[in-house]
Amino acid sequence: MRPLGILSGTVIPRGGELFGNLREALIETEYGPAEVMRSDEVAFISRHGADPERYVLPHRINHRANMKALAELGVKEIVAINSAGSLHRKWKPGTIMIPEDFIFLAGIPSMFRDRYAHMTPRLDPGVRWRLLEAAQQSGVNAVNHGVYFQMPGPRLETRAEIRMIAQFADLVGMTLASEAVTAQEFGLAYGALCSVDNYGNGLAEEPLTVEQIVAHARENARVMIAVATRYLENYGRRTP
Repeated sequence: MRPLGILSGTVIPRGGELFGNLREALIETEYGPAEVMRSDEVAFISRHGADPERYVLPHRINHRANMKALAELGVKEIVAINSAGSLHRKWKPGTIMIPEDFIFLAGIPSMFRDRYAHMTPRLDPGVRWRLLEAAQQSGVNAVNHGVYFQMPGPRLETRAEIRMIAQFADLVGMTLASEAVTAQEFGLAYGALCSVDNYGNGLAEEPLTVEQIVAHARENARVMIAVATRYLENYGRRTP
């Protein structure tokens, strides 16, 4: 059985307590090392680093190393778990969304380097459908559409930026688009499950703080874990 790739950040900081008896491995790749917690069924990466004392900021995540490591471990399918901000008041904190598309207008490091290559980025429809199925089986009312707008980070957005990007998207974050494009370059099917952990700057009466985002992410973690666990159970039944 090929392992299922799972990537997470602050929502699920470590997978060892959740997805069975995972062992830590440092995978060396041509793009640098990647810290992976793995078993025969799962290859789990904490995108901000396994050690909370050495938190990797969003703009410093080595997506190429992470995806290369997963590919070398035989992964073909990835579930990404993301914390996101809402761009509209109707998507309240606690909302779970399976986005259908994304926008990122900055450059993404490519595995192709100087080679000529074109691709049409997308979130994998099969993974998205299976995420919706897992959510429904878990009793989670997930929103099965929406657009994720990636900002470079690591700072939060200004109120003017939120007003601008809200015209085109539903969620804002700092990692999904880079991961999705890099995964696709390595031939990996990638879909994302996003928890709305805060309103974008200016949508709520109180000023936005990182502490609020982390607190809401922890509150939403139980739901995200339930969906990811059910997805893994379904994956094990359908994957030889």
